[in-house]
Amino acid sequence: MESHKRILGILYIVSGTLQLLIMALLAGLLPLFLQLVFEQGEVKEEWVLAWLIPFIQWISAFVIILFSIPSIIGGWGVLNQKKWGMTLVLVMGCFKLFSFPIGTALGIYTIWVYSEDQRKPQPA
Repeated sequence: MESHKRILGILYIVSGTLQLLIMALLAGLLPLFLQLVFEQGEVKEEWVLAWLIPFIQWISAFVIILFSIPSIIGGWGVLNQKKWGMTLVLVMGCFKLFSFPIGTALGIYTIWVYSEDQRKPQPA
């Protein structure tokens, strides 16, 4: 079971890091792309751009704070055999179930590892 926990910890660190990078790129590059599209398309409604760019950056920051950073911390906790690590990873795994297909597989694997870990007798 310890090898499954190690794999799970590594998967969560990799998953959280990739999500962090993707959201940071989205927050940084999408506003530049949208501004270019609006300039080339001769769209007169600049208020849409003024509203859309901060909204995208806010959503990206929200995802980073709520999902990416806890995934990395949970993966680190599982790798270092902290008791709270499996609980945090279980919560993050439940959120990842909605991210089809890779997140769903990771969420199911997380639930399986957690249930197998809880089934074994705990030392007194």
